[in-house]
Amino acid sequence: MTRYCVIGAGAAGISALQQLRHAGYDVDCYEKTDRVGGHWHTDYDALHLITSRDTTGFEGFPMPADYPPFPRRDQVREYLESYARAHGHYDVIRFNTAVTSVEPIATDGPVGSAGWTVTLHTGERVEYDGVLVANGHLWDQKVPTVPGEFMGTQIHSGSYRNTGDISGTRVLVVGAGNSGCDLAVDAAQHRLEVDIVIREGTYFQPKAYFGVPRQEVPWMGQFSPDEQDLIARLLARVSIGEWHNYPGMPEPKYRTLAEGRTVVNDLLLYWVQHGRVRIVPGITRFEGRTVHFSDGTAREYDTILWATGFHASLPFMEASLVERRGGVPLRYAGGIVPKGLEKLYFIGLAAPRGPQIPVYGVQTKSAIRIIALHEAADGGFAGVERYLAALQDDDDRIDIVRAVWNEQMADTVRLLDAFAEANAVLAPDRAVA
Repeated sequence: MTRYCVIGAGAAGISALQQLRHAGYDVDCYEKTDRVGGHWHTDYDALHLITSRDTTGFEGFPMPADYPPFPRRDQVREYLESYARAHGHYDVIRFNTAVTSVEPIATDGPVGSAGWTVTLHTGERVEYDGVLVANGHLWDQKVPTVPGEFMGTQIHSGSYRNTGDISGTRVLVVGAGNSGCDLAVDAAQHRLEVDIVIREGTYFQPKAYFGVPRQEVPWMGQFSPDEQDLIARLLARVSIGEWHNYPGMPEPKYRTLAEGRTVVNDLLLYWVQHGRVRIVPGITRFEGRTVHFSDGTAREYDTILWATGFHASLPFMEASLVERRGGVPLRYAGGIVPKGLEKLYFIGLAAPRGPQIPVYGVQTKSAIRIIALHEAADGGFAGVERYLAALQDDDDRIDIVRAVWNEQMADTVRLLDAFAEANAVLAPDRAVA
């Protein structure tokens, strides 16, 4: 059985599909909707890439040159569709087909080492030698529990489309990541009265230095990650200032961008200085339309926009199969290999800071390397996951500093090389180069 399954046809799914097909594998891809592109069909209208056009494309398939440096949501969606179309993926993907369960085939060996049974919403059950999970982590909305009851309109960023969804004129945005700042800016630019909750000090970065997208400044690559961190902070200090230049902004607790939270958005700061956005501290309770804050102040709002993230959900897998920490699956190999499971791979669950689309191809290539090791050994070893678990720390991070993730991937390559050498001893006629 050398048939493989990809779950999801978003950017990560079609990247995984392409890499598997290019490597010559027999693969099925299931997508529960009728389209390619995942959340890029449903994100808010004001969304643009925060990474540049020329660094964010698939390998060998750049974004169109007539796109702006930071393409908008519908352009990214069209790009993903064109990639799938150009590689014939529409003929392979089974649309309107939801995966309802993924179960390990029974074996005396490690869980998953005999393969996996995938059950579809139609009741069809298909056995696969391996499964690549690319169902995304930006769909199961997370809203914190707050004492009391808010009587106005509440919308999560995953459901928000544009200011037409907002009731009234007084808006509170909860969450100051990239999405939260986008929503606050969207509301402010439509002349609404906007407050944003920022509980922790955050480093803000502009999208461009010297008019050039951050990722494309040519001389930055000659510096180490720590030096690049310092340069980026110094450039931001010159161009947009620091936390104390913006009323209500808390001071970052960490010294570097890598240690703390970083937001790529200078428009929020623009509107703070123009009085359209006000920074407020954490929420303590609701009382009707009144929101009480941790500094003892209170204010009335018509709408709350929750930009509070998403759960990393795997609705088709038994909870007992997936070991988690902080609600996130534990993984090895740069976020690809789930703890305790063989022949199952996460594509897109680790999101190292910077351009995301290229990451999916790198992750899938690593998964294919592991697949090849399994096939070469033909059951003659305890398992790749067990091998990695003995030599790497498990990781629950989705947002991870790029340099750290690069180190994880380099370590994984080194370990897989060593494993391949050992595998050549176990099965010299099927050794993996």
